[in-house]
Amino acid sequence: MNTLQTKLTQSGIIPVFSHLDVEVSLAIVRACYDGGLRAFEYTNRNAQALDNFRQVAEVAKRDMPDMLLGAGTIWDVPMAETFAAAGADFIVSPIMNPAVGAWCRENNLLWSPGCMTVTEVFQARQQGAELVKVFPGEVVGPAFVRSVKSVMPDVQLMVTGGVEPTVESLKAWFGAGVSCVGMGSQLFNKQAIAEKNWATIQQTVAQAIALFKSL
Repeated sequence: MNTLQTKLTQSGIIPVFSHLDVEVSLAIVRACYDGGLRAFEYTNRNAQALDNFRQVAEVAKRDMPDMLLGAGTIWDVPMAETFAAAGADFIVSPIMNPAVGAWCRENNLLWSPGCMTVTEVFQARQQGAELVKVFPGEVVGPAFVRSVKSVMPDVQLMVTGGVEPTVESLKAWFGAGVSCVGMGSQLFNKQAIAEKNWATIQQTVAQAIALFKSL
């Protein structure tokens, strides 16, 4: 297990977020950092994603030096190259694209491809994935993770989708064998964002971390 992978799994919870407004993006990343998280996946899901990511990465490197900033929703090699140049520490995909995996290996970047079958998980590992993303989590459920771990006990899994910052949800997923979880809308209250109530989001993050550590 490499150092970055260790840090991601130790973090336990990885926020998944994107927003058209760079100031909102920066505020969310800072709230997560101040709440105690040290890994963040900024997704490529809107027209401003790259420009915002670049600015977030610049601020994070300056003011949050131990924050690992990943680029999410990366479909192909050109996207991976662009976001890596913008400062991505790791690459996350919703699919298993071997070409992206090969590029990440060549450039010493951790690659987490999205998989939802045992075959895809196996193929991802064959392509060098050190942390496999189970996606969409709400479709496959913790039982899928448990089944994968029964035949590939050493595989490191990160589930995204269907994870909530509650004892029941975290216990179900970590009990099934995931190494870490990705959380988006469940972690970021829409009303709090609209009101720019970053303290509430920071508190939610801190509570989620406390729940994770209690497990």
